[in-house]
Amino acid sequence: MSGVAFSLALAGCTSTGLNTSLAPTALSQETKTVASGELIAALDGGLITRLTSKGIARGDKAIALQKEYLALEYTAPGEAVLWQGKAISGSIVPSQPYRVGSQDCRQYEHTVVEGGVESSAKGTACRNEGGSWSLLS
Repeated sequence: MSGVAFSLALAGCTSTGLNTSLAPTALSQETKTVASGELIAALDGGLITRLTSKGIARGDKAIALQKEYLALEYTAPGEAVLWQGKAISGSIVPSQPYRVGSQDCRQYEHTVVEGGVESSAKGTACRNEGGSWSLLS
């Protein structure tokens, strides 16, 4: 194998996952729309539960948690992920990923509009081995 061919072969072996390169992975829109229940459960209510004083309808909370996960896992730093529930809407903006030991972490801000009132919370989540994210307190 020539040196050029070998170099080209190696170039195809790079990894683009967040856990290896600290960069969001581009996936098809269909893949990005739904995260499994296990991935969502690891967020332990996410920032959305800190933002809703009266509680939040289960369906709206599910939408918000899906979007929190997708923002952490796939979204470029500073890019907003918008969501709309029946009685509440919001946006999640993740910051640049960083590494702590062997774990990838990201700070992010979740802003909601509920009854015409806007509120926001900031938090940090770290990625677990199985691909889930855990919100730090």
